[in-house]
Amino acid sequence: MPPTHGQLVEQLVRTIDIRLLDPLEILLDGHDAVEALRTVVRIRAGSWAQRLLDGDDETALGTVLRIVSTLHPDDGPFEPPLDWWRSPLGQVVVRRVGHPTAPSISYAVAGAMLGISRQGVHDLVSRGKLIRHPEGGVLPSSVRDRLHQQEGRPTGA
Repeated sequence: MPPTHGQLVEQLVRTIDIRLLDPLEILLDGHDAVEALRTVVRIRAGSWAQRLLDGDDETALGTVLRIVSTLHPDDGPFEPPLDWWRSPLGQVVVRRVGHPTAPSISYAVAGAMLGISRQGVHDLVSRGKLIRHPEGGVLPSSVRDRLHQQEGRPTGA
């Protein structure tokens, strides 16, 4: 089941607070401006969640990329821990874009996205329910489409 707007907002606010605002508050010796930023983040998180849940595909993808690149700045590929895919943000990302940057994902990642084991992913690939990437792994779009089918939504939406 897809996460609710409220669940997504809470994760966004909590993550931004931990990754960005708490360190900024330490750096600025508890300056009052950080509290004002917390208010702005809560308001903006509501609009980000709305775009992710109900925006068109282009808007959702752009929002995902902005959030992921801001909260997970790294020179390497975006590889969150497997349990991230079960979080509200992870579930929205997989339902909207599959994986924001990877052309192929491992069976372990596909399993985390779907909430099943690697063996379960292997079985789905063997039965043609998930599409194997020619160079190994699974196409993220096929995981997204599988979730949409399970929810009775059109694929590729």
